Amino acid sequence: MSLNHPKPSLRALEVFEAAARMGGFTSAGNELGITQSAVSRQVGDLEAMLDVKLFQRRGAHVTVTPTGMRLAERLAVALKDMRAAVSEAARSDGMVTLSMLPSVAAKWFAPRLGRFVTAHPQIDLRVSASRHLVDFGAEGVDAAIRYGRGPWPGLAAQKLATETVSPVCTPFYAEQLGLNEPADLIQATLLYGEIPEDWEAWFAVAGCAENVPPGPRLGDDAAILQAVLDHQGVALGRSRLIEDDLETGKLVTPFDIHLSASHAYWLVQPEIVEKSDAMLRVEDWVKAEFE
Repeated sequence: MSLNHPKPSLRALEVFEAAARMGGFTSAGNELGITQSAVSRQVGDLEAMLDVKLFQRRGAHVTVTPTGMRLAERLAVALKDMRAAVSEAARSDGMVTLSMLPSVAAKWFAPRLGRFVTAHPQIDLRVSASRHLVDFGAEGVDAAIRYGRGPWPGLAAQKLATETVSPVCTPFYAEQLGLNEPADLIQATLLYGEIPEDWEAWFAVAGCAENVPPGPRLGDDAAILQAVLDHQGVALGRSRLIEDDLETGKLVTPFDIHLSASHAYWLVQPEIVEKSDAMLRVEDWVKAEFE
């Protein structure tokens, strides 16, 4: 039997898998950054090469065939394994990829970047800002700093630190509104986040739980704190994210009333993994910075 028959390209297989998974050529094109016609052409060429029907076409509507579905399922597994292997092979002994929440990257890590570089100039640190609990193997991530109750099944989680939550605003905003006692916040623009400790809980502790005003809700702590820095209102700031702005005087806490956060910071890693010397150094640095 001849071994010189044409073989499909990796790109064609990737395009087909995306089209089958997304349920259409347009959606696949949007994901891959190519046109719908380019997806259609790649799939058509693959069908001709394999001599099988992968999609049923009814005008602009396409439906993956049973044969196509079986191929797509196998390809999804193979492509995931391939990407994980490529990520693993691309890593050097001196490279570490650390995932963290966007707010932690902006408000905790960024001000400490210079300290890290000075302490470990030989480490090629890559920071990936994301909200989801990463797939460490597939995404090529060595460790993640996460905020939650922990621990997570199947993962090794080391508790880094707890924190408190308290109102913060700029000195200008506090003076402008005359924030002298908690009840004065009724006149302020209250910014709401997505943390368990909310304004209702804080006002209850402060002893003035009646008529807590509504306010804009922003989903990201970094966005909330930026709005506060722009004198847009008062937010419940997480102590680990506001400590640098408090130290420089950009922000103030008008009242010495704090809530203990129900969540904590964790360093999360695969349960069984051989850590490089660079990863061990990053781990020690992160722990020391959170002390």
